[in-house]
Amino acid sequence: MSISTQFPMTGQPTIQHSSLRLLAMLGSGILFSVASLSTNASTLISSAEYLDYELPKSVQDTCGEKQRCPEIEVKYLNTNLKWINDITNKRIDSLVVNSQPSESAVNKKSSSAKDVKIAIDNFAKSQFAGTPEGSSWAYTLTATPDYLGHVETFELFQINSYVFTGGAHGMPYSEYLIFDPSTKKQVKLVDMLQADKNSRFKALAYEAYKTWVKTVDENVSNYEKNWPFTLSDNVTLTDKGIDIRYQHYDIGPYAYGMPVLSIPYSKLNGVIKPHFMPKIK
Repeated sequence: MSISTQFPMTGQPTIQHSSLRLLAMLGSGILFSVASLSTNASTLISSAEYLDYELPKSVQDTCGEKQRCPEIEVKYLNTNLKWINDITNKRIDSLVVNSQPSESAVNKKSSSAKDVKIAIDNFAKSQFAGTPEGSSWAYTLTATPDYLGHVETFELFQINSYVFTGGAHGMPYSEYLIFDPSTKKQVKLVDMLQADKNSRFKALAYEAYKTWVKTVDENVSNYEKNWPFTLSDNVTLTDKGIDIRYQHYDIGPYAYGMPVLSIPYSKLNGVIKPHFMPKIK
């Protein structure tokens, strides 16, 4: 039986095949850093490639007969900076390996290519063990890196993943990555803060939280009883300040999405290290 799979890429044709193979190809085109958040020059070129993966034959036979095959879409980052690729793709592997059919938090750890294949195979097989007979929906597992641009010399990326195993909705996940080409290392929140400024940054984030709450609830105090503030270290730089991303259920119900709290640079002077502050043009 011939099965048609549509890859969601602008300008890319539908790909017909009979083995459910995800072909290695450019996923989102090529992005140049000169078209990013800052006018600061950069030479980074970014694209994404699909994982070359084939469903186990037992799954192909079963899902082909039932006409509801698991949807697997895993992409890897492919830039002209190998060290950025290595860090990002290692994180993608970890997300895939830990994408169990549950709403549990992601367990951050490294994984091998073998681990990834075993995890996807098990994910695909679990569809037919965990779904009622006659169900029309299919399990979904996606993981995609996106280039956000750069601020000053810092290169900014985001990994988005999604897992659906039935129920009212799937579970999206979004994670920021900041890279410093001068050190060839990933930058985390702890690296950005000046000494003994964590409590001050947390206070600023709490103020941003209360501002956000007012967009969804008139009573901040009552809202906070059900969805108390916590500080997330999932941050990125923007041309205006620092954005803090939260996952579903972190500080609000699923319907409120993945909130982003923003702290402007005007409030971060003396809180984050000087080289993370924008240079005055």
